[in-house]
Amino acid sequence: MNQRTNLPEAMRCVVLIGIDFDGPSHEVGRGIAPLGKHSWGNYSARCGVPRHMDMLAGHGIKGTFFVPGYDAERHPDTIAQIDRNGFEVAAHGYLHEAWELGLEEEEALLRKTDGILRDIIAKPVLGWRSPSGRKSDRTMAVLKSMGYIYDSSDKDYDRPYRLRFGKGAEDVIVELPNNTYSLDDFPFYKFSHTPPSEVLGQWKSEFDAIYGADRFFVMSLHPRAGWGSGTPSRTRALSDLITYMKGHDGVQFMDYRSFALWCQEHRDNLEEVSFA
Repeated sequence: MNQRTNLPEAMRCVVLIGIDFDGPSHEVGRGIAPLGKHSWGNYSARCGVPRHMDMLAGHGIKGTFFVPGYDAERHPDTIAQIDRNGFEVAAHGYLHEAWELGLEEEEALLRKTDGILRDIIAKPVLGWRSPSGRKSDRTMAVLKSMGYIYDSSDKDYDRPYRLRFGKGAEDVIVELPNNTYSLDDFPFYKFSHTPPSEVLGQWKSEFDAIYGADRFFVMSLHPRAGWGSGTPSRTRALSDLITYMKGHDGVQFMDYRSFALWCQEHRDNLEEVSFA
């Protein structure tokens, strides 16, 4: 690493809200029919995503929806609506792959999802988040070749940085790490079945600590029923958190794309890290 990533004082705290669509792809990719108790992913497209869009629009803020290609194929109208409503659509695997991929299979699925999303929104896709944290030493090169400018998968730092994945001058991509497990709704609602009021309290505590220190607040949310934030009381907890954050000076809500573009334009503000 070189110098520590520096955010200007005007950005007292940057807030990125990432919503992982995680529809039926999550079950289908594991060989499970999305029916009965396994139908929570369909709730995402039918209820959770529209509810999240309405909530974000009510606050006048942007968010990024990370979408598996399979879910986009099944719910193209929902993906198109995300884009029409002014939210970013980014990639999130094809079948929410939870297994290691060979290089050819990985590249084929990355390009397949990219093509599906581009066809629906009629514009380039610029960002990616790994499904289930799976990522190889070739992933970034493939994404960069498709025109992607950022990744939001790694867990290794508190601030954004430039990730170098090769020796070429252009072998760099912006990394927007999502390293705070307690800023993901999944562990609260999947494992501990935490009430939304307690989740809200934890999120406020995380924000207070980050606002006073690293100033980079990244959320990973899932608009499903079951272990996600798609249901009314859980979406309301998120809305209450946003209201709380808006009460602090200098908080900037951005989608991932906009902040990644800012990082590109201010490259001297960012550390460069190499995994090679």
